[in-house]
Amino acid sequence: MEKSLVFKFLGLSFDLTGIIGSTLMALVVLFVCIWLSRKVEMKPNKRQNVIEYLLDFTDGIVKDNVSDEDAQKHLSLYAFVLFLFIWFMNMLGLFMEVKVGDWTVVKSPTADPVTTMSFAMMTLLLSFTFGMQKFGVGGYWRNYASPVGFLFPINIIEEITNFLTLSLRLYGNIYAGEVLLTLIGNRLAVSFGLPTMILAAPLAMIWQAFSVFIGSIQAYVFVTLSMVYIGRKVTKE
Repeated sequence: MEKSLVFKFLGLSFDLTGIIGSTLMALVVLFVCIWLSRKVEMKPNKRQNVIEYLLDFTDGIVKDNVSDEDAQKHLSLYAFVLFLFIWFMNMLGLFMEVKVGDWTVVKSPTADPVTTMSFAMMTLLLSFTFGMQKFGVGGYWRNYASPVGFLFPINIIEEITNFLTLSLRLYGNIYAGEVLLTLIGNRLAVSFGLPTMILAAPLAMIWQAFSVFIGSIQAYVFVTLSMVYIGRKVTKE
């Protein structure tokens, strides 16, 4: 059974496996963005076309779901970085998983619910921030009780369910994909020797390709739903 590296500091437990994976992918995103945006020209080169396409793609997600123009200005870059960061973290465990004995040192950070909940919490806090900037503190909370007062507790419960579904959807998909790859590679491949090893090789490649597709879709879904939730907070009910 695999175990994550955990260390304690000031009475708090920190998942070192998640920290290592997240830090590695943050550096990868930084490197990719710097590499793609080097030597920007009026006549775009291939690298410039890639980053401009990604920026247009994520900017389209923001504009489709957030009507407030002031919020759009701040969210375009956030959506771009969020999409790249989540996508690379989803891919990490598919192509590189480092274990030392029973301890897992590197895996997809999004296969940990704490990581996905952290992203969902960022979206939740941003939605509060933009909503209060738009309507003021009083107007923001009054919007929870619009058009009738008894909707206030229902809308509060909806905030909690949005947070949980946003985070656990991403976690569940990535975790399930990695578990199945592990079962194919570590259980099926060695269960009956050469015959199952031959069967497991193409099966693992097919599932890995499918997991790349699922990881990409989940990055898109997470960013889209984040913009939907924020867009609702800057629109009067």
